[in-house]
Amino acid sequence: MAQKETLLHLFAGGCGGTVGAIVTCPLEVVKTRLQSSGISLRSVFQVQLGTFSGTGVIRPGSVTPGLLQVLRSILEKEGPKSLFRGLGPNLVGVAPSRAIYFAAYSKAKETFNGVFVPNSGLVHMSSAGFAAFVTNSLMNPIWMVKTRMQLERKARGEKRMNALQCARYVYRTEGARGFYRGLTASYAGISETMICFLIYESLKKRLAESRYAKPGGEADRGASDFLWLMMAAAFAKGCASCIAYPHEVIRTRLREEGSKYRYFFQTARLVAVEEGYAAFYRGLIPQLIRQIPNTAIVLSTYELIVYLLGERAQ
Repeated sequence: MAQKETLLHLFAGGCGGTVGAIVTCPLEVVKTRLQSSGISLRSVFQVQLGTFSGTGVIRPGSVTPGLLQVLRSILEKEGPKSLFRGLGPNLVGVAPSRAIYFAAYSKAKETFNGVFVPNSGLVHMSSAGFAAFVTNSLMNPIWMVKTRMQLERKARGEKRMNALQCARYVYRTEGARGFYRGLTASYAGISETMICFLIYESLKKRLAESRYAKPGGEADRGASDFLWLMMAAAFAKGCASCIAYPHEVIRTRLREEGSKYRYFFQTARLVAVEEGYAAFYRGLIPQLIRQIPNTAIVLSTYELIVYLLGERAQ
């Protein structure tokens, strides 16, 4: 029975992750480009006032392109297909990564419930952290290839590397260690997962309590229940992303080819000194636009499949 339940969580998590990855891929490409150090900055002229003569001094400055500008640039210079760069390794990796994550989360939750207060915030955070650690450790090579493909800039008609060619290139130029670049930043990002699941599980518990408090609330779940779960997942992910977002920028920088970025704290210091603290939030808007519906889709699909197949197994 336990094995059947684990397989159910594997299947449900894989399905949810695949659907979410396909729908939100273009936004992920835009987000990754905004996070990178290679993004072209628009030159502008800024007027600085308050000089001794009372006149203004015109000096050059730079402004980071916005979401729509990057999107337009990709479409004009590289074509619509470029918005789906990295989808191959994403699809290869997202199903097993989500499957591993939800299976590990379910198993860890079962274990931690026997150690801490059952279904408490500590249980949810510990389970989410453990599941994220396992998933990141196993899946980092695939995400590394995906990021490299998304950062590759080729004009229309120019030949692009596929996932296998990109993986071979990484191995040839950087060795096996190259596939684990950005892993430390991924570990730092575990905090985002823990925050997300803490909020989500708390809201899910409140929704369940309010449903059972109503007359006839013990009946089967309806469409409105899953809509509320989607909203809970969206809210949880939005909060977690805003709090823990800087690790995303650091991870992308670490995965850039031939970059000066070597280690987590060294990268954080360089970004802060050279670009200012605002650079840690570059790409946040497309990240929120992508991740909030993606997480809502993934978690609600997961909950729906677990519910449907769980009911059928009874």
